[in-house]
Amino acid sequence: MSLNFSGVWRADLQESKFLGPSPTSIVISIDHLDRRLVETVTVTKPDGSEERVTFECLINGERTINLLNGIEIPGRSRWEGEELVIESWMKFGEREDYFCDCWSLCPDGRVLTMEHRNDALAGQVTVLERTASE
Repeated sequence: MSLNFSGVWRADLQESKFLGPSPTSIVISIDHLDRRLVETVTVTKPDGSEERVTFECLINGERTINLLNGIEIPGRSRWEGEELVIESWMKFGEREDYFCDCWSLCPDGRVLTMEHRNDALAGQVTVLERTASE
């Protein structure tokens, strides 16, 4: 697969759909090299506070260990046609939630859509635009 998600992306909050309260800003920095992908997400909440999350995965189709802020979580990342599917299984106490994030680029590479389907966040869609720099 030749698609590359590297770059800095800013959410188009008007086009996105959130299940909870809408943030005032989302900026995602992605480093995508071959089968390794690292994304750092910075969310600015309505009260002005920021939350930063770093996620790292290996795109090889096999169930592996992903890292979320340095914490190991089981996951699997694979290409389905031109779409990158990132699955994670996270424990919250006794409960385990399943997350399936489907990434697609528009043909000109300027818009990245991250859509949750059939998972704990089903229906949430984040539409991001590539920025020149942040």
